This record gives sequence, C-alpha cells and structure tokens, in this order.
Amino acid sequence: MTTIPGIHHVTAISGPAQQNVDFYTGPMQQRLVKKTVNFDDPGTYHLYYGDEAGSPGTILTFFPFVDAGPGRAGPGMASAYAYAVPAGRFDAVMEDLALEAIDFAGPFQRFGARVIILRDPDGAPVELVETARPGSGLDGFHSVTLWLRDPAPTAKLLTSVFGYEDAGSETVCGVERLRLQAPGEERGNIVDLIRSDKAAIARPGAGTIHHVAFRARDDDEQRGWIDRLATAGHRTTEVIDRQYFNAIYFREPGGVLFEIATDPPGFAVDEAPDQLGQSLKLPEKYEAMRDRITRVLPPLRVRA
Repeated sequence: MTTIPGIHHVTAISGPAQQNVDFYTGPMQQRLVKKTVNFDDPGTYHLYYGDEAGSPGTILTFFPFVDAGPGRAGPGMASAYAYAVPAGRFDAVMEDLALEAIDFAGPFQRFGARVIILRDPDGAPVELVETARPGSGLDGFHSVTLWLRDPAPTAKLLTSVFGYEDAGSETVCGVERLRLQAPGEERGNIVDLIRSDKAAIARPGAGTIHHVAFRARDDDEQRGWIDRLATAGHRTTEVIDRQYFNAIYFREPGGVLFEIATDPPGFAVDEAPDQLGQSLKLPEKYEAMRDRITRVLPPLRVRA
C-alpha cells in the first residue's frame, strides 16, 4: 500500500514581507526559492523558502500581509513546524543564533532529542530538533505539530489512511504529545499531535500556520489519494494547478487544513536552478497584469 512519505511544505501567514525575508534567508539560512503571488490574491506575495534545490520536505511558504493582525495558535490549527539539525551541528547552531542575537528557549528534551524554540518576527515558534542525520546546515523539516481538542480521529486518519505509525507519547507540563511517523527516512516524516487542558481560542493571523501539505510522488499517486480519502469519508477539492505542484485540499477531523501536493514539476520549471527566487514569477493568467501587480508589491532585498 502506498503511504505518505512526509511533509511537502508548510504554509504560514506573516506580517511585512521584508522582515520575513530577512529572518528566513538570514539566521535560518534558507534560500528564497520562489517569489510569486498568492494565486487567489495577486496583490500579495507568496514566498517560498527551502534548500538550494527547493526539495520537497524543505519548503516553508508565507503569505505576507503588511497590515496582518497578530494571530494565535489554538485547537484546530497546526501550531509549530520544526527543522532538523544534523548530528554534531546542534551546539554550533545555538552559537550561530547567539551571534545573531536571536534568543531561544531550551535546549530541552523531546522524545530523547534536544530541542530549542525561537520566534520569528511575527512571534511564530520555530523549533530546531537535533537528529542523527549528517549534514552542515538545517536539513529541511523534522516535523509539524497539530493542536487538537481530541487527537484520536486525526491519529486514525494518519495511521489508517496515510500509513503513519505510532512512535510513542509523552506529557510535559500538562501537554500530551502523541508522535506519529511515516515509514522510511524522508524529511519531515513526523507529525506530533498535542492536546492541552488550558483554555485557548485559535485566531488566524500573522505568526500562524495556514495549512500543512503532504507529499504525493506524482499525479497518479495524488489521484489515488483522492479515491482513498473519499472511501474513508474525507472529500477533497479537485486537483488545483499551483504551477510548481498540483494540489488537493481537505479538512482533517480536528479542523486543520491538509493539502496533498505533488513532487513534480518543482521550482525549476520557470527558472534556472542557479536563479531560483531572483525574479517575480506569475502564473499565466496574471501576466497581463504584471505592471499593475509590481506597482503594488513592495521591493524585496535578499541578504547575500
């Protein structure tokens, strides 16, 4: 049976675009791999960060809104994303953050691994998790955390439909955390489900996650997920062309918006690999509006 190999991308909401670019291409050392617009609102950027190639499992995207009010994570939302820190690099990463005057909480233990948590310019938690993988920099996603009132229905979807496996649970400071892991060693193959007894109301806005996208290796596999999800009682959207991948969407039982995105065609479909993120790329339907769009969007600078 085909299983979901892991996370394709995570999409979040931010405030002003320039401070977002400064943080993720600066202290987070991510590459801006695509500068485009919100396909449903072309007056707003859609920014994609990832590794040098824009590989699935490394991609964090943002809809930046200058006047976005502050959001707040709560039940029914994805509440955090975590980057993987390669073996032997964790202490160096903490030192690098200190040199950048970036404050963080921790390190503390989670499922036997060291974790630190910092905040991006909009207050969103950015988790860094020590892993056994080799490497010289952040190695894409480690995991994503979903905050749920009742984790059981979501856990059932992830295990019985997506093919994830129970990887244990722990409770820290009154927060229960259930870990589910996709088979294999792909990036971002962990989903944590948390439940807390403290009163909290979710509020979308700057600093919150809009949706979590899982990987389909190709279009045929994605069509298979439409059928399998329908059989399990989860109706998806039709396939939507997002230029760099095809996407389907649905709400999982706890209320989090899920997407399943294809690996191809990838971010080099309209830019050479060594030029990713340098030019504003528009879908064909907006090319006739390019002059009007560029007058509205603020210019962006990427730190060399």
